[in-house]
Amino acid sequence: MEKSSQSECMRANEAGSAPSFLKEGWRAGEARRWSIPLKFSLGVLSLAVFLGGCGGDAPSPAPAPAAEAKPAEPAVPEDMQAAAKAMLGSDSQVLAFGDLAKNGKQEFLAANVVPKTPTNNLPGTIVTRVVVAQENDGKWAELLRCDEHLKNEKGYLGLTPLVPVTGWRLQYEQNTDKGLQLYFTPLKGAVDSHVLPIGVRWNPATKRYQSLDRTYEHFLLESPSLQDVRSTLR
Repeated sequence: MEKSSQSECMRANEAGSAPSFLKEGWRAGEARRWSIPLKFSLGVLSLAVFLGGCGGDAPSPAPAPAAEAKPAEPAVPEDMQAAAKAMLGSDSQVLAFGDLAKNGKQEFLAANVVPKTPTNNLPGTIVTRVVVAQENDGKWAELLRCDEHLKNEKGYLGLTPLVPVTGWRLQYEQNTDKGLQLYFTPLKGAVDSHVLPIGVRWNPATKRYQSLDRTYEHFLLESPSLQDVRSTLR
């Protein structure tokens, strides 16, 4: 059965409209005989129009599929958390751990992260200090430290700023072949100084973390003192 249009629904309920069989052969003397059937027919017609869908409610939409649960991240081992706190204090956060350098040894990346506040609305992860530590014979040793400068066990990394840095934007990613890749952008106060990030990665040849040149392809040597460090940040 086809549904009646909205205009047909309105005409069906207008005063004076009636089925065609009531209009044919209508005579004044038959008014009394048709009065009851007319009321009954109009009632049946109104019910049929209602059930036929005029002004009916739309079907309920199908429920949305439930969102897939995000798998829980593995818990940081207790010995790593303890080592990070010993190196950076109780507010340290372990950001990554595992075979970060792809050298078969366990490492962790930890930092003192600056929480987001109205005065700290810079994008990315803002940190004051960072360490990368490696486990050797059951003990944890620092391989890289970022505080006011970038340093490893040999000295200051190439491209580290000559002036002390109080805040850095930290970016990091894990490459399947090259291992952990770090990018440090020095910040000046609460305003981004718009300098290029300093790339740092594990160098398999020297077996330590070193900074990269501006192509992020070649390693730079360290310097034992800041006076000898070449800072080419622009």
